[in-house]
Amino acid sequence: MSALKSYTFGPAAGGAPTSMVILLHGVGADGQDLLGLAPVLAEKLPHTVFVSPDGAQPFDMAPMGRQWFSIREFTQEAMERGVKESAKIVDDFITQQRDHYGLKDENIALLGFSQGTMMALYVAPRRAKKLAGVLAYSGLLAGADGLNGDAICKLPIHLVHGGMDPVVPVGFYQMALQTLENKGFPVTGKMIPYLAHGIDDTAIEAGAEFLQSHLGH
Repeated sequence: MSALKSYTFGPAAGGAPTSMVILLHGVGADGQDLLGLAPVLAEKLPHTVFVSPDGAQPFDMAPMGRQWFSIREFTQEAMERGVKESAKIVDDFITQQRDHYGLKDENIALLGFSQGTMMALYVAPRRAKKLAGVLAYSGLLAGADGLNGDAICKLPIHLVHGGMDPVVPVGFYQMALQTLENKGFPVTGKMIPYLAHGIDDTAIEAGAEFLQSHLGH
């Protein structure tokens, strides 16, 4: 089994899942944080299992919580280094969960928030086989220079971001959208003008529609 502790929900309809959404939380949270989205998303994805792992490391700036990598050094170089260091752990977790549920990569989507979005946008295009898509909330794109070549999976990506985000300013959303378009990804985006650093009902609805369209329910 995976080295990452994880939490699951569904399928809401019962029985074996026909698809899976893996949720990657933000820094300082844990796997239970995003799992609260699952019952709402399951209204449109009744045959989907939702799996939300704890971050690979204990949060190093508070006594509780998890992180995918440290943000003590808040520079672009440090962020890219941190993403790369945890990428294999996330990639292996996806594979382990895929095999556990007897699914194919094409049946799996990633949902990330903030630091989890950074991980999802880095790992998914670099997998050996194409995933169904990435739903990327309130994050930024790391490792863009490596998104060239035949080995990169140009999977569907939907970026959702708050126009009033004080943590990851909306400029990072615009930059990611433009970069992914330039790299040939089928990318779409939704900027919610009044939203800060979070996921509201509008963001959930937009995400649910994206997941439903790419997981075949």
